[in-house]
Amino acid sequence: MFVMTLTGYYQNARTMDIGITQIALTGVMGVLLLLVVRWLVRIENWRSYSVSAGGSEASHHEPAHVEKPSGLLRWITTVDHKDIGLMYGVFAVLSFAWGGIAVILMRTELTTPPTDLLSAPLYNALMTTHGITMLFLFGTPILAAFSNYLIPLLIGADDMAFPRINAIAFWLLPPGALLIWGGLILEPFQVGVEGAQTAWTLYAPLSVQQSNAGVDLMILGLHLTGVSATMGAINFITTIFTERGEDVTWANLDIFSWTVLVQSGQILFAFPLLGSALVMLLLDRNFGTTFFAVEGGGPILWQHLFWFFGHPEVYILVLPPMGLISYILPRFASRRLFGFKFVVYSTLALGVLSFGVWAHHMFATGIDPRLRASFMAVSIAIAIPSAVKTFNWIATMWNGKIRLVTPMLFCIGFIANFIIGGVTGVFEAAIPVDLVLHDTYHVIAHFHYVIMGGIAFAIFAGIYYWFPLVTGRWYQRTLGKWHFWLTMIGTNLTFFPMVLLGYGGMPRRYAGYDLTVGPVGYFADLHQLATVGVYILAIGQLIFVWNLVSSWLEGRPIEDSDPWNLDEHGLLTNEWGWLQQHQETALVDGGSKMDVESPEKSTTTDD
Repeated sequence: MFVMTLTGYYQNARTMDIGITQIALTGVMGVLLLLVVRWLVRIENWRSYSVSAGGSEASHHEPAHVEKPSGLLRWITTVDHKDIGLMYGVFAVLSFAWGGIAVILMRTELTTPPTDLLSAPLYNALMTTHGITMLFLFGTPILAAFSNYLIPLLIGADDMAFPRINAIAFWLLPPGALLIWGGLILEPFQVGVEGAQTAWTLYAPLSVQQSNAGVDLMILGLHLTGVSATMGAINFITTIFTERGEDVTWANLDIFSWTVLVQSGQILFAFPLLGSALVMLLLDRNFGTTFFAVEGGGPILWQHLFWFFGHPEVYILVLPPMGLISYILPRFASRRLFGFKFVVYSTLALGVLSFGVWAHHMFATGIDPRLRASFMAVSIAIAIPSAVKTFNWIATMWNGKIRLVTPMLFCIGFIANFIIGGVTGVFEAAIPVDLVLHDTYHVIAHFHYVIMGGIAFAIFAGIYYWFPLVTGRWYQRTLGKWHFWLTMIGTNLTFFPMVLLGYGGMPRRYAGYDLTVGPVGYFADLHQLATVGVYILAIGQLIFVWNLVSSWLEGRPIEDSDPWNLDEHGLLTNEWGWLQQHQETALVDGGSKMDVESPEKSTTTDD
């Protein structure tokens, strides 16, 4: 009895220690971020360049005009932030295609209950590559594309702080992608390597016991993408702190740069932890260590380490899209962003709180109920900063002069989908509800309403909004609207049935299902609706790619440096000023007016 009492006291103390550690960790990270910012701001001459011996500071500030090489050599050797941004974008679109093809195959398999189109191992491999591709090879790189191209233009910098590191960060991604996809690529050649079947979470003990070199290749590829993201984060933080123009202060720094700054801070805390966990996983797989074995650290240790990275990763992906919406939406509501300071404060709050909610992914693992309650409270509280942003977007549109051009349609679609994704997330943050819905299709619906219904919509809004800036041409506006409506309908037709599948108890990650469970035809009907939605989504993305490529090559040239008529409402921003200088430079360098302006004058920019 005495021993049992001591054991009970020990377990209670350990539980309290973990809860206190969670609260303390969140607070310490917030204080640490504030101290780092304060230290950087107080550094003397932190905005100055180092002047080489024998040279003057003035001459050092003047960039030399160097001709870029032509052809393929230009893209291989470039350190120009705009070129690197474009390469990030092309890479991300290709990865999006890979992940999209995988999900089309999976949804086609799920149209009928039996596993008759794909084998179960192939289904699992496609599911794994879809998740990792969309998160690490599409989500993070496409946001890096926007950040690389736009941040220097928005803050008045000549380039990124470390141009060569910027280039290295990109060139780590293609080999990383080949390693991640290596198992599926090599499997047809019968060389003993198959696609990893671990799902994107790589849960132990499955990821340890699966004797397949494709898992090791995937882990190494994830390492490269993590190093790439970390290098980029350091570059963005340094650039925003040290390269801003004299007229750009913290008070008037644009909202997109704020979100990229907070995202980069999150990356510095989250990705190194993922790298450490991946090293331990490699050691367990290949050298017999027991970090995640039952007799060692235990499989639950992997979940703690992974989700301490994994949940901040959600906000790493969603904060810059929130910045895009906060930046683009006011331009077509003809009003400045309502509550700008509160949007910034909510961004900082999301950055800190995102590190204090990781165990809500582990409510069903049997952890102490008191510990679960603390994570539930923080998980529900983190919805408040997101709600602040949502209400501010709606207030910005209220009584505004709204122009329903394609970028604005995607902004409105983002808000609608994000509300559904956020509300379903609040339900899942409640322990009793989560225990019922855990590992069902409800989780897939919630996550994809945020990722596809939110992040992708913001990305499309940004692409259409800045398309004239990047290409000097207009996209085909009718195709742009077709792209929006097909994407909006396809997204909701795909993922809303999954909400109902989750309530019906359909488990996720299954290649087949049983018709005898639930009402007759319930699972099959909803799966078929979701599959039709995926096909509609695919058609919309094909239209998008066609519009993007054909308009880039043959689109009507823009008329001037203010294609959206932003100056009329006092909403013209720095990147459009750069475009005007670029056009004037082209004329001075011997170009003709026809090279930078349209021969046909249009009276409107509305779609």
